[in-house]
Amino acid sequence: MKRSIALVLAGLLATAAFAADSAHRRSPYLSYLVMDAATGDVLASAHSASEAYPASCTKLMTMRLVFKAMKYGKLKLDDRIVQSARSYGEPPSRIDLKVGESMTLDDALKALMVKSANDVAVMLAERVGGTVENFVDLMNVEARALGMKNTRYVTPNGLPPPKGSKRGFDRSTAQDLAILAAALLRDNPEILDYTRLASTTVTGTGGKQLWLQNHNNILWKRSVRVKDADGLKTGYNNAGGSSIVLTGSRNGHRAIVVVLGSSSAAERDQAAARFLEDALMRLDR
Repeated sequence: MKRSIALVLAGLLATAAFAADSAHRRSPYLSYLVMDAATGDVLASAHSASEAYPASCTKLMTMRLVFKAMKYGKLKLDDRIVQSARSYGEPPSRIDLKVGESMTLDDALKALMVKSANDVAVMLAERVGGTVENFVDLMNVEARALGMKNTRYVTPNGLPPPKGSKRGFDRSTAQDLAILAAALLRDNPEILDYTRLASTTVTGTGGKQLWLQNHNNILWKRSVRVKDADGLKTGYNNAGGSSIVLTGSRNGHRAIVVVLGSSSAAERDQAAARFLEDALMRLDR
């Protein structure tokens, strides 16, 4: 009897743990939103105000702040961005420059958008903000200025908190990430020079050329490719699942698609590709 009760309790605890872990991901997705980039009109959505863990989609805000620094003359594309001890300690994906080595800002932005390099996000945060903490404060100020009411950043790269940490996750919604994507496309269309790259090379440690493949399968993978797609960013962590902020244009019409919290990258890609294709067909009528 005691053994049976123990087994039942163990099962309940396991179920509760799974539920807590999967609260921000489900099949085929937790939430989505499709937007006309030109007008901001929402073409379709489901649960778009639900909290999600955007993971590496967080790096879009990092790009936003880098572009602002460039606008005000604080950075140029040929400036060197240095690997610090802190950035070197970030887990993969990463570029793996040695501490003290550097890369051009142009290569850093390629690495951030194509490789989704977590160390590079911290390198950029330290260069723009002085410290990661100051940079994260700037991220949250910018989010509020854009009207991203349900977004809270805690990192420049979207990594989950380490075990035992009280830091928490970066949090956002499909609605807020669509607002960010629209602002980037309006104010910083040069972001597409980086996000449309199916692959690229950058100069890594010791001057070695590194080949990078984009995590955004919709740019290049035959089974889900949308030929008019040209950005923006994917994200994944175990608690938040697979997410994407996607965009594409056809005959002068641009759509933005956000899919958050899919249980797998395959489900995310299939949904996002379908939403983008449908939106472009609708806008092009």
